[in-house]
Order: sequence, then structure tokens, then C-alpha cells
Amino acid sequence: MIQKGDFVKISYTARLEDGTIIDSTDEKTAIEAGLTDKLRYGDIIVAVGDRHVIEGLDDALVGKEIGFKGEIVVEPEKAFGAYDPDKKETVTIRHFKERPQVGQRVQIGDKWGTVERVIGRRVVVDFNHPYAGKKIIFDLEIKEKIDDPLEKVKALFLLYTTKEVNAEIKDGRVIVEVPRGSSFDQYFLIGKFSAIDAIFRHLEDVNEVELVERYPRIKPEAEEKKEEAEEAEEQKSQEEAKDTKEEQDTKEENPE
Repeated sequence: MIQKGDFVKISYTARLEDGTIIDSTDEKTAIEAGLTDKLRYGDIIVAVGDRHVIEGLDDALVGKEIGFKGEIVVEPEKAFGAYDPDKKETVTIRHFKERPQVGQRVQIGDKWGTVERVIGRRVVVDFNHPYAGKKIIFDLEIKEKIDDPLEKVKALFLLYTTKEVNAEIKDGRVIVEVPRGSSFDQYFLIGKFSAIDAIFRHLEDVNEVELVERYPRIKPEAEEKKEEAEEAEEQKSQEEAKDTKEEQDTKEENPE
């Protein structure tokens, strides 16, 4: 039975009551629904209770068995919140570089909203989440429980930074190799601290987390092609030698 703090691998498709699919871990389902802005597709590993998925789904995992397949209905309060009519604001059109369209998602200051109406030079923006006040229905499958500490480390970095990392655990130290280019990636720079904090919370035997950046020498293209050609030639020679030996062995076994 799944408990809070367990790591489990899940897959799901989320839809509204009218059948509209709003999220899916399955690539084909997501693309067919027009959800092409996902960073990645496939099963996800979550730490139960850490809110890596919406609250209602996270809570529903507790008490389930590995292998569960079924429907989970999440009420608005534990999904994207109740609808609040007071979250509508009227702003002047000068907040926008181009004339906004009804239904367009816009950012005003540090808030995101949806354009509800355009009246002359005034724009009514609804700052409720697009799915506020709606039930979310999940078709959920719980595939396996993750017990390996190293897999937990990798899962936490993927959840918090969106990056797949190479890592190892030695004598209470977690050593994570920083993916190339991540030093300038905002998600990684911010998310790594949350990942490290989660590692300490979930892995009691870990006393230190070390992030390592590796920069191997990049060989000139001409040199790299030369090495590839030499490797191909060597492989060809080995195959020819093998064929010659097999031919000789055959002659020895079957003399004329």
C-alpha cells in the first residue's frame, strides 16, 4: 500500500467533464489533443505528498496498491481552485503591444490571465486559472514503486529542473553531473536547490550533495572525422581477418 513519502512511477491522462483532454503523459494522446508544449512525455516518478502533481491526485495516491488502474475525480478545490469572480480586472489597452484577442493568455505584471472582453480601449482580464471551478478527471495507472536511492535522486532532479542527470552515491555523498548548458538554464539554476532540499528530506543517509561540471575537450571536426575513419578501417580489418580465419578453419575441417 502506498504511503506518503513513497516514490512511485505513474502515467495518466487528465480531462474535463466534457471530455476535453488537458494533460497526458502519453505522447500520442497529448499530441492528438493539441498539447504540444510539454517539455517531455512518458511516465513520471513522483514523491507522494510533495505535490509534484495537483493536490487531489497526490492525495489519491495514498492507500492505493501498485498496479492500480482507474479513474480519479478531483474536485475544483483540490485541483485549480474554486472560481473567484473578484479576480477579474479591467486594464487599459496600452498594457499590450498589439490589440489583444478574446481568449488570449496575457501577462500583466507578475500575473497571467485570459482576455475576456475588449471594450474600446479597455480590456477585461480574468486572472482565474483557466480550469478554476472545474472538476479534473484522471485516468491513472500506478506502475511501480521506486526504492533505489539513486533513481530517487535522478527523479527529483528531473522533477525540479526538467533535466536528466547522471549521478552516483558514495559514502553518504550524492554526486550529480551538471548537464552541459545548464549553467545558463533558469529552470536548472532555481530548481537545483529544491532538488537538493528534497534529497535531504527523502534520503536520510545522504549528508552532502555535490554538483560537478565537466567540460571535455572538443576535438576539431577534421580530427574527429579522421578518428572515425581510422576506427571504421580498423573494424573492417578485424572483420576481414575473422572471415579469413573462418574460411581457413572450414578448409581444415573439410579437406579436399
